[in-house]
Amino acid sequence: MINRRVLKAVAALFAATAMAAPVLIAETTELMLADGFTAAVFHEGVGSRARHIAVRDNGDVFISRQGKLVVLRDSNNDGKADLIETRELPITTGLEIHNPFLYFSDNVSVSRVTLDEELMPTGEVETIVRGFPEQGSHAAKSIALNDRGELYVNVGAPSNACQQKRRSPGSPGQSPCPHLERQAAIWRFSANRLDQDQLDGKRYLTGIRNVMALDWNDEDQALYFAMHGRDQLSSLWPEYYDQQKSAELPAEEFHLASQGANYGWPYTYFDPASGKRMAGPEYGGDGKTEAEAGKYQLPLHAFPAHWAPNDLVFYTGTAFPQHYRGGVFIAWHGSWNRAPLPQAGYRVTFQPFADSELTGDPENFMMGFKGTDDLKRPSAAAYRPGGLGVGPDGALYVTESIKGRVWKVTYSN
Repeated sequence: MINRRVLKAVAALFAATAMAAPVLIAETTELMLADGFTAAVFHEGVGSRARHIAVRDNGDVFISRQGKLVVLRDSNNDGKADLIETRELPITTGLEIHNPFLYFSDNVSVSRVTLDEELMPTGEVETIVRGFPEQGSHAAKSIALNDRGELYVNVGAPSNACQQKRRSPGSPGQSPCPHLERQAAIWRFSANRLDQDQLDGKRYLTGIRNVMALDWNDEDQALYFAMHGRDQLSSLWPEYYDQQKSAELPAEEFHLASQGANYGWPYTYFDPASGKRMAGPEYGGDGKTEAEAGKYQLPLHAFPAHWAPNDLVFYTGTAFPQHYRGGVFIAWHGSWNRAPLPQAGYRVTFQPFADSELTGDPENFMMGFKGTDDLKRPSAAAYRPGGLGVGPDGALYVTESIKGRVWKVTYSN
């Protein structure tokens, strides 16, 4: 399906590598923010590999870590967490509150626990879905829920491009790609039925490489996601792509999730410069051949390559100016494979959005996480954004994965 907004959006974005820099004129705690916003450190760091956030209606902040759930509370209302508790749970990334439950995921299952009066929920873990394939790549299960009792689960592709010989130069793609049967898709389940198997659910859409960033938008009753694009075009297909092209291809794609739709992986990728979906080199592409017209979804917006979208959230609060209400914040974890170019991403962006439509170009909202303009490797970054959540007071919470630091972002004129 051709999206009439995508070409205009792509052209506006790729006039430059970065987005609208002029909004970044206020600086707070190593970070630069859009004018009028302040980022206070809510917690210095809950530990490495902090991922998604869920904020309870009393202001408690839950954070997923590898095998651990962390909860923070600001008991004296001074803007900083002074109470912290940790519980070992089957959790890696996915984390959502859907009262009266806290839903979470590890690499092969989705579970929940009942929220109670305690800071840390003390009840028994209930398994909602189990039986996802064990895989070494893109195994984390991000999740989203809605008021219709539906649970959406990302099941990432266990490879880069479904090659016959994994990440090997010149190896063609498997056709058909066997991963598409149970993986490289978003699946839908009942959020209220216990002990489901993956095959008890429904494959909602297909053709996604990996989706860490997804959220249900209550305003238009629809699911949205940002997808990680493929890697290594120049090292796998040097006859078609040089290092410069490989650093700038393919786009990270922001999409509306449409039931039954195909988003193109592994057969295609999206070229942000031309605004076209291209045939992948594993499937007969040469960097110039377009994908079959009308077969695959085009993004609502195409972001620069290898930024790694790790979370997104629709802003449902009223504390921020009208411009931000109903829009989308995206946390970009940052690239690892843009060499010899500097690594990129490492920011939080804002996408104006209303009535199921993009209403403007993306904007840089929080910058400075890299700690340097010329970042050579991800391990040298100061911070890597990983999770986003909106509090009951309208504040935006942001966490990162190196130290597990948490910021609370507020607005004042």
